[in-house]
Amino acid sequence: MLIKSKTILDGKIAIIEIRGALIGDEGTDEFRREIMDFIEQGNRNLIVNLQRVNYMNSSGIGAIVSAQTSYIKNGGEIKLVGLTKNVLNLFAVTKLIEIFDVHEKADDAIKSFLSEKSTDQIKSLINNLQE
Repeated sequence: MLIKSKTILDGKIAIIEIRGALIGDEGTDEFRREIMDFIEQGNRNLIVNLQRVNYMNSSGIGAIVSAQTSYIKNGGEIKLVGLTKNVLNLFAVTKLIEIFDVHEKADDAIKSFLSEKSTDQIKSLINNLQE
């Protein structure tokens, strides 16, 4: 599993992209460390991009649920984006789809975090992300 993380808007929104399997191995530990680092830095808005996750087991689900719990306890929010058909089915069967804010694309999640920002600022941010 490979994890890429970054922040945008001066650290106001964090994005973690996961590639491969989320199965409770070293990659899952790295995911948890990234979550804690963002929380310690004061981040309260996290997007977890699961577009390139090809498999997830109960440990992976547990890591995402734990991240959601940690963010909520610290006054934050997590949005999931890019759920593949398999991952979406897993979240539907476990009824976790009902507790997560799920978006098709990162752009949509960013827009929901920035609902109070002007349209021009949102367009500029999206253009920067796509570069």
